[in-house]
Amino acid sequence: MSMAQSHVQQTGSRHRPMSRKRRRTAWFYGFITPWLLGFIFLWIIPLSVGFLTSLTDYDGLNLATVKFLGLSNYMRVLTADADALFSFGQTLKWTVLNLPTWMTLGFILALILNQDVKGLGFFRTAYYLPSVVPLVALIWIWKIVLDRNAGLVNAMLNLIRPGTAINWLAVYALQGLTVIAVWSGLGWAMVVFLAGLQGISDELLEAARIDGANTLQIFGYITIPLMTPVIFFVLVNGLIGSFQQFMVPQLLASIGGGAAAGFTQVPPRSVYLSMVHINRQIFNFQRFGYGISLLWLLFIIVAALTVVVFKTSRFWVYTDAKEK
Repeated sequence: MSMAQSHVQQTGSRHRPMSRKRRRTAWFYGFITPWLLGFIFLWIIPLSVGFLTSLTDYDGLNLATVKFLGLSNYMRVLTADADALFSFGQTLKWTVLNLPTWMTLGFILALILNQDVKGLGFFRTAYYLPSVVPLVALIWIWKIVLDRNAGLVNAMLNLIRPGTAINWLAVYALQGLTVIAVWSGLGWAMVVFLAGLQGISDELLEAARIDGANTLQIFGYITIPLMTPVIFFVLVNGLIGSFQQFMVPQLLASIGGGAAAGFTQVPPRSVYLSMVHINRQIFNFQRFGYGISLLWLLFIIVAALTVVVFKTSRFWVYTDAKEK
């Protein structure tokens, strides 16, 4: 074999094209790398630093004097912080009151707006508008409506019972908070449920009518089962969102208190939720380590409840895979 032929063979072996499998693998890692870097630097590293911080007495200012406390912050929640347990209890009450109300009204509204009548576009837009109103403006509106002395609700009640001056934002703060949260979030639930309802085949509903099923039977045996995946999706998102509620009760306490008040004002005890307590520990008292430990405990509780919902979904969520 000549030297020229040997050189050609060596060059060809060096520049041999990649196989299809290797090309697909290279493309896969090329596309996944930006997400993977974001996951590492924006999730894994911050979560790791946060967990390590929860094991210290870090005050947010001086790293030189930080002391390692181990699990003391976590034990303090159960032994020395009655407000933490109280706020968690209020969060549970708020979730039990808010979540079913929000889901039920959203579903009913979607059923109404799923009818084939004129003007649906206007009503769908009108009901969704509260979901895009800036939160501060929304709280101002509801503080005016629920004000004890000059509120619209009390003014209407005065027509029936003169002298009524119910303090909706203090005595009935939990109910008032539920009304505000449901009103502002109803549009999102309505849109999701409406999308699910419009995904139900018209041919299936028509076949049920031909077979003699009435409206109630169609709703109970066709609409509800086919909507269970959507109900499950809304339930999980609503459960997580309920435990993360912070802005509405805090803004109700802060708005009107002046610029100096900021977020330092404490909401009424009935709406003293977990995120409000955590915010006070971190930003009012500079207990960063302890506040982050509260966040981790809240995360564990929400994750556990979400797992329970997922585990029980196989008993009530209808899927094609289950039928197969």
